[in-house]
Amino acid sequence: MIRKHSRFDPFTDLLFNILLAFTFLFFIIILFINPITKFGNINMKAEYIITVDWKDSLPDDIDLWVKDPNGEIVSYLKKDAGWLHLDRDDQGIINDKVNIDGKEVIYSINREVVTLRGIIPGIYTVNLYMYDNKSNNPVEAKITIEKVNPTLKLVFFDTVSLKNKDVELTILKFRLDSGGKFTSILSENEILTPYNLEGL
Repeated sequence: MIRKHSRFDPFTDLLFNILLAFTFLFFIIILFINPITKFGNINMKAEYIITVDWKDSLPDDIDLWVKDPNGEIVSYLKKDAGWLHLDRDDQGIINDKVNIDGKEVIYSINREVVTLRGIIPGIYTVNLYMYDNKSNNPVEAKITIEKVNPTLKLVFFDTVSLKNKDVELTILKFRLDSGGKFTSILSENEILTPYNLEGL
């Protein structure tokens, strides 16, 4: 009886196993590689937008201050605080000039905007502070709070008069539950001393 020998090449088998190992490692590495960060790719997700507007072209500077349930305060002094972001800090006519394609353009709208980009359940406080009153006249300010996720909905609107420099008013205290539902807590004007953050 003739015995048949199978063709077995240990070197080929070794090369094949090494190739399998490299292929496996390659796929594992691909799974753990983070994509390259793209510059200018900003997460614009928002839950609520708080806006204060006052008459266009006025030189007066009104500041919007917002405190979250954790005690974080966003203002021109600290533009990012927790989930709160001061997206626009308006200084009256000081920063109304912008340069677009080499041309100077006057943007006369007076507006400050704070965006709430996540939900922390608890009480939020909204204050307005008259930083500068160059017109020497009372300034009417309109405050709006809009829920933007999942759909746009106006949840608060009020108009207040700021009469003097260095006057701060608590405009509203409101509660958000864990689902982001808005409940008004306080809507009365309380005169505070300048920078009295304990009153926030």
